[in-house]
Amino acid sequence: MRTVYLGTSDFAAAVLARLADSAHRPQLVVTRPDRPRGRGLRLSPPPVAESARELGIEVFQPADVNADEARARIAACEPEELVICAFGALIKEPLLSDMPLLNVHPSLLPRWRGAAPVERAIMAGDAETGVSIMRLTAGWDSGPVCLAASEPIAAGDTYGTLAPRLQELGADLLLRALDERPPFAEQPEDGVTYADKIGPADRTLDPDAAAAVNDRTVRALSPHIGARVLLPDGVFLGVLRAAVRVPAEAGPLRSDGGRLMLGGLQLLEVQPAGGRPMDAAAYLRGHGLPSG
Repeated sequence: MRTVYLGTSDFAAAVLARLADSAHRPQLVVTRPDRPRGRGLRLSPPPVAESARELGIEVFQPADVNADEARARIAACEPEELVICAFGALIKEPLLSDMPLLNVHPSLLPRWRGAAPVERAIMAGDAETGVSIMRLTAGWDSGPVCLAASEPIAAGDTYGTLAPRLQELGADLLLRALDERPPFAEQPEDGVTYADKIGPADRTLDPDAAAAVNDRTVRALSPHIGARVLLPDGVFLGVLRAAVRVPAEAGPLRSDGGRLMLGGLQLLEVQPAGGRPMDAAAYLRGHGLPSG
């Protein structure tokens, strides 16, 4: 089947690799423009662009995928399906109606529609998540679903351990959808939740929250976004790894016998602003914190 692929993130790049190795190899990969990344803010291509070039697939990076020029470039490939995965920009009319659009969404719809479904599932303490293959419509991930499958969320899962399993599951379901053409069914109205984009407040650990809640935030944002905690001097300290010692205990950031604690959560690996990741005990040796 002739396809064109729209994606941007590392997640989308992993799904692209599987699609490119199938009978549905994309004729064209459409992704976002290069953007500044890293400490030096050097202009860098998105992961999907890098992956597509390694795979020998033509890459197109329009400023606006909904513009007439972009739509014409996609239509010139005469795709039977426009496959979308973590593209990161809104698809609007008339592109929505130009051709069939098949979306790989990493949640069990209608739960966690939106931009950050994997992170929100971990943060909420869900026992499982999954992947849904759906028709993209004008609604926010509200289109009909043709395939879905679940994936357990283990007690110690981070985004970094859960996302690769969802990538494999998503690629499996996508290829099945393209091969078998299963029927679509509308999503139920009950159970709808929204996975808003992760903002600064979502990253900041709450001293008034239980240790188990803050631990889920650390795991949900590791290693790609990163949680953080506010220091007494008003500067943020990145938190990369942590461990729950007393699940229900809340409390302020403190030094406790050489351990860096936030309530009942022990911070194990941290990253000072502008610095490198380091062991929390080493951080404490160089920075004073209130004890108690």
